[in-house]
Amino acid sequence: MKTTSASKERLKHLTLSATLTAIVTVATIIVQIPSPMNGYVNLGDCFVLLSAWMLGPVYGSVAAALGSALADLITGYAIYAPGTFVIKGLMALAAWSVLKLFVSRRAEASRISYRIVSALTAEIIMTVGYFLYSAIIFGEGLAAALSIPANLMQGLIGCVSSVTLAVILRKTGIMK
Repeated sequence: MKTTSASKERLKHLTLSATLTAIVTVATIIVQIPSPMNGYVNLGDCFVLLSAWMLGPVYGSVAAALGSALADLITGYAIYAPGTFVIKGLMALAAWSVLKLFVSRRAEASRISYRIVSALTAEIIMTVGYFLYSAIIFGEGLAAALSIPANLMQGLIGCVSSVTLAVILRKTGIMK
């Protein structure tokens, strides 16, 4: 049976997507710093963003959404899993879209600044997404705003760690 370059590329994307799904899950579970509002700060967002940047909008969003939702299911936060699936998928889609916008316009800034803006955009979506999820789905209303500081801390950790790791991966040639 002959394999075409397109099927090899698809297999490569599927394999990397499955790997990043697992990494997102593990990174979310391994380092958990409890927050005052029934959640925790973790390293999952680092790999949510890297999934988007490495895999693009479809495979990256799926890896981010599945990996994050699996972590919620495994760690006893199943009530958050549907929201997490949507929010992390949207984060990855936004991160890829913003980065692609900068790269396609060939803006006169460094790749690092592109990734910072991309990551910040995604983390704003995360913060607003979890606020709305808690406010509307859980009926917390404005009390859901109490989770914003912890989510902002989560976002900051995600931004710094993902941009730093992206720079390292680009320098080693792993991420092109």
